[in-house]
Amino acid sequence: MKKALSISIGSPSRDKSVKIRLLGQDIHIQRIGTDGDMKAARRMFRDNDGKVHAFGVGGTDLGLFVDNKWYKLHSVSSLVRDVRYTPVVDGCGLKNTLEARVAVTLENEIGEYLDDVGRRALIMTAVDRYGLLRAFVDAGYDCLFGDALFSLGIKLPIRKERGVKSLAAVLIPVVSRLPFKWVYPVGEKQNERNPKFGWAFKEASVIAGDCHYITRYMPDNMQGKVVVTNTTTTKDVELFTESGVKYLMTTTPVYDGRSFGTNMMEAALLAAYGYQNQVNYRNYQDYFKMMGELIDAVGFEPQIRALN
Repeated sequence: MKKALSISIGSPSRDKSVKIRLLGQDIHIQRIGTDGDMKAARRMFRDNDGKVHAFGVGGTDLGLFVDNKWYKLHSVSSLVRDVRYTPVVDGCGLKNTLEARVAVTLENEIGEYLDDVGRRALIMTAVDRYGLLRAFVDAGYDCLFGDALFSLGIKLPIRKERGVKSLAAVLIPVVSRLPFKWVYPVGEKQNERNPKFGWAFKEASVIAGDCHYITRYMPDNMQGKVVVTNTTTTKDVELFTESGVKYLMTTTPVYDGRSFGTNMMEAALLAAYGYQNQVNYRNYQDYFKMMGELIDAVGFEPQIRALN
């Protein structure tokens, strides 16, 4: 049996291990959190190198892919510096292929509901989920990009794609060298609630992005909202249900009550396929093409369910 291992700097409370079948292969997928301990994560990558078939980097990104440009996050790259043999991914491949299909699926599944509530999307952070930006912009949604609001804590609503590009070009070279915990919750902080910028949620009909960001910053009242995310646990689904979320779409499949992160599922695809090269997101064209073909081969597609 092949194994794909996601090592996350997130909370161990979200750890999960299941066996799945992809491309005719039995795959053991496992997520292990280090509660923000970067040194422990680095040791785990080093100790398992060559012993598993693919690694996922969870709770962070190795870089940000914006407008076909890859920006390396220098503060995170040390996590996988010792890896020599096992392919390493952070979910970028799925974020820019599978997640780019979400608007079409929403239209097919709940188009009439969207006719009633409107097509206004809040993308929590576009710089790390450019596939979501692409999906909703191309589908004609009125978009609000929350990068400055939720990553930097600055009341600067961005409503145009060019604003995201400008922000990325100016700030990513600086932010990429800051400690990652300054711009993204790690460890148990991922489970803390800190509602803010409620107006941004109120004006949107669709809330899309990282589950940690959504559950951390969303208001108590999410009546009638459509949430598009992944890495959902039973606790997350309960929170969405209690807050009044109408529909929940997960961009990755649900296994044993849990949708895993894009990094985990991208690693699982590589393990099943037998991919052995190191992944270079900077030269993305052939890799993204392969990832799209693998998605089609295994039948991955965003899944939607009614909560209220």
